[in-house]
Amino acid sequence: MKKKLYKSGNAWVLLMQKPILELLDINPEEDELELEVEGKVLKVKKAEDNKKA
Repeated sequence: MKKKLYKSGNAWVLLMQKPILELLDINPEEDELELEVEGKVLKVKKAEDNKKA
């Protein structure tokens, strides 16, 4: 799948469609993401919940 970046103010945005978010179990209204760069690969995953019960 190829995607383009979009300009938003002073930043660039990568849009992720709902089916991709669902596959990754990401709720964009509640979840934070972790970004990791390995070489020239960007990895995106849902951040682990560090809240204490």
